[in-house]
Amino acid sequence: MAMSQPVSVMKGRPNARLPPEVNRVLFVRNLPFKISADEMYELFGKYGPIRQIRMGSSKATVGTAFVVYDDIFDAKNACDHLSGFSIKDRYLIVLYHQTSKQLKKTDLDAKEQEVSDLKRQRDSMS
Repeated sequence: MAMSQPVSVMKGRPNARLPPEVNRVLFVRNLPFKISADEMYELFGKYGPIRQIRMGSSKATVGTAFVVYDDIFDAKNACDHLSGFSIKDRYLIVLYHQTSKQLKKTDLDAKEQEVSDLKRQRDSMS
């Protein structure tokens, strides 16, 4: 009876621990505004199967994208190799998406609203 091995060993990777910020979702900034989805898949697909790419389309988000890999090791490899990569005279900034930062911003907005409400209450009482 054969013993099952961890997934990381089965894929030919050493059983190494990754830093906590590493995840399957990459946030990409400083993209050329005219880059196509096909070019994105071609560039990021070199590092492994991609589940999804979401490119910014509004004025505030153009030049950014989220790239979701099937495997966390592929995402790490892409982040390591594509950070600082030059495409169409732009240097890419590739980071791991961190939901905790987004949650902290939401909490901060709520706290600011709460303080504003308390100030209005105090001013109306005086």
